[in-house]
Amino acid sequence: MQGRRKAREVALQVLYGLNFVNLDVEKAQELFWGNFVAPKSAREFASTLISGTWRHREEIDRLIADCSDNWSLGRMSKVDISILRMAVFEFLHCDDIPPKVSINEAVDLGKTFGSENSGSFINGILDALHLKIQKNHADSSVHPAARPAKA
Repeated sequence: MQGRRKAREVALQVLYGLNFVNLDVEKAQELFWGNFVAPKSAREFASTLISGTWRHREEIDRLIADCSDNWSLGRMSKVDISILRMAVFEFLHCDDIPPKVSINEAVDLGKTFGSENSGSFINGILDALHLKIQKNHADSSVHPAARPAKA
């Protein structure tokens, strides 16, 4: 979907900017839309991504940190962390988007807007996080009596 790709690009730009300025999310979006245009569908999805990602960033950052061995969030580029946050938001809050699509889109954004290694870096963290989320979901759906006893 071309509209969603454009929405992710817009969301990335706004989320990236929010790393550097102390602005309300709505104000940041107003400033962006005051200077750029996009189709209505892209604008609506971008708004969902921006608002949701920023609102849940503490939870999202904890999840990313748990899956990024040897990389603190402070060491990651602001582009990469913005892309990761957005993809994790999609994992957690956009049930209509398959995780593999979120990963693929994030990797493509990393290759386009990030550094030479951003695509593989983003892919590695998101794959690990997706597996962890799947495992946690599977563990929580098993009845406690059916789980193996811990030693």
